[in-house]
Amino acid sequence: MSSESESEPDTNTDTDTNADAETDTETESVDTPAAQAVERGNPAPDTDGELPEHGLKGTEPDDRPHPSGRRNEQGIRVDPAVASEHDPRRAVLSALVEDDPGVLSRVAGLISRRQFNIESLTVGQTTIEGHSRITMVVEETEPNIDQIEKQLDKLKPVIAVGELADDAVQTELVLLKVRGNEPDKVNAITEMYDGETMDADPQTITIQLTGDEQKIDSAIDAFEQFGIIEIARTGYTALARGDTATVPGEKPGTANEPTKPVNTR
Repeated sequence: MSSESESEPDTNTDTDTNADAETDTETESVDTPAAQAVERGNPAPDTDGELPEHGLKGTEPDDRPHPSGRRNEQGIRVDPAVASEHDPRRAVLSALVEDDPGVLSRVAGLISRRQFNIESLTVGQTTIEGHSRITMVVEETEPNIDQIEKQLDKLKPVIAVGELADDAVQTELVLLKVRGNEPDKVNAITEMYDGETMDADPQTITIQLTGDEQKIDSAIDAFEQFGIIEIARTGYTALARGDTATVPGEKPGTANEPTKPVNTR
């Protein structure tokens, strides 16, 4: 009996050795979030197995890049350096619109939301009942002028829109109130610029002037010597020359047929 017990293998020793080997393997394969954070160069966690309380180390907010420039209609930021490659120019746009409530505010809001620059905007009736004409002067780059036309085309009250040629008939009306200390000299300059005296008293004289921008600006400079009290400018209103339609697809008033929406794109 004693010889049999001495020949039995020591299984307990082998079991302990295997357990130790498995423990070492598990220890080496442990890949906790804390270990990953340290490996990436971030600070060690404050508590066992937990990430730092205030997040991982990163660039300070002031050192991060801040994109500049406005977004286009697709939501993509426009690089100011790229946009500056196009020189701005003045364009006169004419649009036929339906007389829906708030149509003017919708047109102006569309332009202002996209940060386009409007120099003047006028609106008035046309030969067709229920339709109005909006004349807009903008100073923008060529791509932006094209975008303004496209965006206006999408508005429901807009029937048609187009840009007028450089030779279009363009005029502006101005009311000018000056001091009446020298009425003879005021009247002389008024006649020089084909103006009309609308009101006069011992204190003030109000003159009406019409013409293109160059003529109006020159007249205002001439009246400065008397002291300009108030001024009101309507902005441009314009029509195409000859039998050319001011707006694409526009029907003449003698046709007794309203202009129908036309897609010029």
